[in-house]
Amino acid sequence: MSHHDTDFKGDIPTAIRDAIEAAIPDALVTVSGGGGHYTIAVVSPVFEGKSMLQSQRLVLGAIAHLMKGDRAPVHAVDSLRTSAS
Repeated sequence: MSHHDTDFKGDIPTAIRDAIEAAIPDALVTVSGGGGHYTIAVVSPVFEGKSMLQSQRLVLGAIAHLMKGDRAPVHAVDSLRTSAS
C-alpha cells in the first residue's frame, strides 16, 4: 500500500461509506484499504436493471468530492463491486 498525503481530517473509509449511504440510502457498503487506495463493495436494489457502468457511476458520483484535488483523501478506487442483491 502506498502513502498518499492528504489534509483530510477523520476516518476516510467511514467518510466514503457515509457519502455512498447518503446517495444510496438502502445500500450495504463495505470499504477497505488505506494510503489513498480503497476497495469498495456496494449492494443495493437500486442497481437492479442497471449496467455495471451505470451502477459504478452512481457510487463514484457519491464520492467524487473525496477524489478531487491534489491532496484528496481518495487517490484511487482499486476495486469497485456493485450488486443488486
